[in-house]
Amino acid sequence: MATTGTASAHLPAVPAQPRSPACPAPAPGATLIGSVQRAMRLLETVAGHEYGAPAKQLARETGLALPTTYHLLRTLVHEGYLRRDKGLFFLGEAAERLSSSGAQQKRRSKVVDTLARWRDAIGVPVYYAVYREGEIDVVCVSDTPGNPAVEEWADFRETGHAHAIGQCLLSQLGEEARRDHLDRYPVRPVTPYTVRDDHSLLRRLDRTRRMELVTERQEYALGAVCAAIPITVGTTAASVAISLPAHQADRLVPAARHLQAELGRLLGSLALSISI
Repeated sequence: MATTGTASAHLPAVPAQPRSPACPAPAPGATLIGSVQRAMRLLETVAGHEYGAPAKQLARETGLALPTTYHLLRTLVHEGYLRRDKGLFFLGEAAERLSSSGAQQKRRSKVVDTLARWRDAIGVPVYYAVYREGEIDVVCVSDTPGNPAVEEWADFRETGHAHAIGQCLLSQLGEEARRDHLDRYPVRPVTPYTVRDDHSLLRRLDRTRRMELVTERQEYALGAVCAAIPITVGTTAASVAISLPAHQADRLVPAARHLQAELGRLLGSLALSISI
């Protein structure tokens, strides 16, 4: 997932100076804000033409004077927001980047809202992570002061062998990708309960059935137990996870099953957001 005000000071009057003929007074309403509005109107109109549109048509549809339209089009092309091809105008790379960023923010917002709903419904912190370009990426965490998330006291990326999220993501990878990850981030003790070596971890991962719930108890953080649910979309490995204080360990699996049921209902919409 303000208002502003202005204040004016009383200044002494300044005698009016004759305006140079070379600097005519601006027409009423010809402000910088007006120029931005007209430029945005042009961009929106161009976006509505999949196969491009000529300047005269854009002027007609926006209600702008043709000289103004030509001036704004040249500026927008120069800045990369439009491109011109054979007399037709199309959205340029800069506008497409804005569109892509907006869509990404919308997807991220949807994930944040979904995690918050699950957090409130189940009463546990909820985590969302993906395995991207060889790294464990915890994308979003949703918790409350009453149900705080586990503190990242050791880098999540380097300790994937110790926490449920990392084990869940690694369980979805092929053997070669797993070994590559462990070559870069070798197994090391994080708590007295952490898996002891690469061989032990790989045996555990091999025994983990595809799409099976993964749990760990105080392997990453003393006093915390965690469970992670695998999500695989195409070749992308992802996971939604929860954590609880160790003295509530009996709640872990039931809460995770509850989350699994919720996830099953919303997997389609969440899968669309895996790329964020």
